[in-house]
Amino acid sequence: QVQLVESGGGLVQPGGSLRLSCSASGNILNIYYMGWSRQAPGKERELVAHINSVGTTVYTDSMKGRVTISADHAKRAVYLQMNNLKPEDTAVYYCFVYVGTNVRGQGIQVTVSS
Repeated sequence: QVQLVESGGGLVQPGGSLRLSCSASGNILNIYYMGWSRQAPGKERELVAHINSVGTTVYTDSMKGRVTISADHAKRAVYLQMNNLKPEDTAVYYCFVYVGTNVRGQGIQVTVSS
């Protein structure tokens, strides 16, 4: 089994920054890509960003320019630096990895509010 542990969420004021972290452990042969999705109240889950094993990144348009995804493959970790956060970024953020099958973490709350 693969376990994902997310950290770094919380409450931040509009315009603020947060850095989310996620570490993978367990029976992992290869991590093909890692990323983050989010689900806001009353909305469907959407992709935020992902990064593959060679460093190619993909970002959702709604956060492009405000987020940076990075990974440390040796540590099996993925990070999401979020800047200039807006109230509409309030959501539960999920880490995910593709190791031959998709695995998603339990999620971490990010609240952007004054």
